[in-house]
Amino acid sequence: MSFLRTVLCSLVFLGFSAHGAAAQVETYHFDKLHTQIIFFVDHLGFAKSEGEFLDFDGSITFDRTQPESSSADVTIQTASIEMDDQKWNDHLKNADFFNVEKFPTMSFKSTSIEITGDNLAAITGDLTLLGVTKPVVLDVTFNKCDKHPFGNEYHCGFSAASVLNRSEWGMGYGLPMVGDEVEIRIEVEAVRDEPGNEGQGNP
Repeated sequence: MSFLRTVLCSLVFLGFSAHGAAAQVETYHFDKLHTQIIFFVDHLGFAKSEGEFLDFDGSITFDRTQPESSSADVTIQTASIEMDDQKWNDHLKNADFFNVEKFPTMSFKSTSIEITGDNLAAITGDLTLLGVTKPVVLDVTFNKCDKHPFGNEYHCGFSAASVLNRSEWGMGYGLPMVGDEVEIRIEVEAVRDEPGNEGQGNP
């Protein structure tokens, strides 16, 4: 990839445009109404069961002058897990899986960003789960950045995916009947922080 192409990809990924170009570093917070954190795990080889986390907070910092210094930070409340079945929810919250009383949160903090193609990047970060911290790579697609059509807020959108083995974080219950490999999908809509809009979002 040529130097010019690398620079252009970096600027596209970071939503660089004439709109707000004067700001060199911008901070975005997750619009929680339009952000989903979803996972899939094999169940007995029949199908992949789907779950999600409903309570989380996240922020993204864009450094336009040094894109490699940009960052992402997400904290998830483990007790917010939702499997659409109360008995299943209760089991996943106990010590066999997420042990939510002892470990009420899990987190991801980015450590590096690599532009991998047009609108594509690999974000490497530390995932902390059950008191164990290990690196994870998120394959990220930049969707767009623009002024929201129903207000004055400036939004950016991203889609991210990764695969990890839960046993590496000490979650070995149910193996191999319940799969070790976990597919993660994250859909993020984030709002640029402006005076007075922190924590808000549009319908």
